[in-house]
Amino acid sequence: MGGSVKKESKSTPKGFFVTGTDTGVGKTVVSALLLKFLQAKGLKPCGMKPVETGCGREGRLLVPSDGFFLKEISGANENIDLITPFRFHHPLAPLAAGRIEGGRVEPGKIFAAFNYLRKKYDAVVAEGIGGLLVPLNENYSVLDMAREMGLPVIVVARPGLGTINHTLLTVNYAIGKGLEVAGVVINHSGRPEENLAENTNPEMINELCPVPLIGTVPHLPELSAQSLEDCAKKLFDSKGYFV
Repeated sequence: MGGSVKKESKSTPKGFFVTGTDTGVGKTVVSALLLKFLQAKGLKPCGMKPVETGCGREGRLLVPSDGFFLKEISGANENIDLITPFRFHHPLAPLAAGRIEGGRVEPGKIFAAFNYLRKKYDAVVAEGIGGLLVPLNENYSVLDMAREMGLPVIVVARPGLGTINHTLLTVNYAIGKGLEVAGVVINHSGRPEENLAENTNPEMINELCPVPLIGTVPHLPELSAQSLEDCAKKLFDSKGYFV
């Protein structure tokens, strides 16, 4: 791993697929940062969260908070059924939630929405759910969806203890399965603990990982358009990634 040649993208791709080393690592925040970055490049992007669980209820409707957030950040005037085609109430893997609720993720419906958005917008930022091996149905995982979309993958990792193992496992598995991994982003979902692990993990990941460590996202207590835009500029432009 340490001797591998690191890959760096030299031009702005037509979107990204955002996955994580685990659930709750901040994929939605990083997806929003990518949307703001693409907008700053003069592009018209659209966010997409194809499958979301743990959705709240408003009457008989399931409300995907992540899907609506990405729709708002991208400014896409689209029906939420295109942004988040599959929604479940229970906060479980989609396969488990679907079995409880009597629903099933159908890849064909995801890709009908994805292809529509890809043709209409300059770029699509698609956010996965959980990690790469989360089952969407009995025969289809997040990794399968990412591979079919064909977008460069951004891996979002935690800052603390254990993240080196989780990050290297995710990145190397993804590469081994044929995905193009653009890089890793470490995200502080909460306030930094500023312990030894958090202070040394970025350097270790950058040294051992076969793809670039793009940078670290600080804790953002307020996810406003301005704070996301400022953070995106520092994260992606400061080191010349994707420009």
